[in-house]
Amino acid sequence: MPVRIKLAYGMGAMAYGVKDNGFSVFLLIFYNQVIGLPANLVGLAVMIALIIDAFIDPVIGHLSDRTDTRWGRRHPWLYASVIPVALSWFLLWHPPALENQTLVLLYLIGSAILVRSAIAMSEVPSIALLPELTRDYRERTDVLRYRFLFGWIGGLALLWLAYAVFLAPTADQPAGLLRREGYDAYALTGAAIMVVAILIAAIGTHKRMARPPAKLPERKPLKAELRAIFGTLRNRAFLTLMAAGVFAYANQGLNFATSTYMQGYVWEFPAWAFSAWPVTLLVGVVFAFLAAPVVSRRFGKKHGAALTAGLAVLVGMAPYVLRLLGIFPENGDPLTIPLFFAFVTAATGLGICPMILTGSMLADVIEDSEMRTGYREEGLFFAGNLFMQKCVTGIGTFAAGSLITMVGFPQNAVPGAVDPAVIDRLILVFVILTALFVTAAITMFLRYPLGEDDHNSRIATLAARENGLAAQSPSGLG
Repeated sequence: MPVRIKLAYGMGAMAYGVKDNGFSVFLLIFYNQVIGLPANLVGLAVMIALIIDAFIDPVIGHLSDRTDTRWGRRHPWLYASVIPVALSWFLLWHPPALENQTLVLLYLIGSAILVRSAIAMSEVPSIALLPELTRDYRERTDVLRYRFLFGWIGGLALLWLAYAVFLAPTADQPAGLLRREGYDAYALTGAAIMVVAILIAAIGTHKRMARPPAKLPERKPLKAELRAIFGTLRNRAFLTLMAAGVFAYANQGLNFATSTYMQGYVWEFPAWAFSAWPVTLLVGVVFAFLAAPVVSRRFGKKHGAALTAGLAVLVGMAPYVLRLLGIFPENGDPLTIPLFFAFVTAATGLGICPMILTGSMLADVIEDSEMRTGYREEGLFFAGNLFMQKCVTGIGTFAAGSLITMVGFPQNAVPGAVDPAVIDRLILVFVILTALFVTAAITMFLRYPLGEDDHNSRIATLAARENGLAAQSPSGLG
């Protein structure tokens, strides 16, 4: 596949990366510390919004599988999503000045649903292009890594701008993360990145993929359609991947939602460290971009995913465990932040590898399903995956909000002034939850039933079936 197609396909993920970074890193602290909504209510609001909104994803996937236009199945959705994405994102970060916390909570739930639904209009059809772009078992990993690379670049670029510019400390507001006006600039910049990314993906893949579909699943009455959707999603390989994803993405949601608390209050980052943090993560992303195809070839997709997930949690939790044991350098020591960054870089790279491999494995499920149903329903499967991510990220955010409340973390906390006992409780529970989530994810990865030989056999069978059908058609007889 030409590199320009890989780049265009990958850059579409920047919109999702911006959204995911905002929800995971800043939404909790913005609505909790800036707007004044209790942390547990913010976590609850996000979880409710994501779970409700997640039911929209299979509908979008199902409809995009059946969209029949001269621009194909996916591209009309990409173009139509641009304005809703930008507008809903802006509204999320501009809640009205309300005294009633219930009204603020309802606004957060509603605006969060709008953002996630608008992003789904772009993300579901966009990522569903993968199995159509290539049927090669190994090339799918190679193509998908571009999507993860640019998804992270989008999120991390905005994260760097937030820490270095929009939310940087000032003389009037030393706690930069509490600057309300900074979030205004954050919202506008994020909206601009999203719009450009979606248009690049749509235009860049238009010539190759925007054509009428050769075959569409048959249309059925609503009840039969729903039965068919649930029947398709009962695919064993798909359910195994979703089970692994439940725990992996819950852990990611927990880690990102607590990251600002960990950086500001556990490690007491100086201003330069907040700006360096996204760069550190980007190094890890580049490592994953380079390593994922190698891991896939060397260990296979499912074993590679299990191995890198296990190594990621061991490396990522090491600084926290060493801190509890009194071995890690104290805050303020010149070695503390660089050493912590080294662990984070390695853990980030290792942690992204199983996510890339999961997406590649999901693409292989398409042919497994096609063998059973006779139809390719990429949109439905990838929507089901996004459904899981949204639900579980909401659970991770809810767990983070509950964790902050449970350990007795104070409102309007000042870095360096929080009771050390509270910090220790925060670290201990965080480490335990992370270990439990990742252990469960590894167990499910190892149960995934499909491999490279199976995939190649299915491709050959499907090709023979298609050739047979072509030979029986009137044009084939001519």
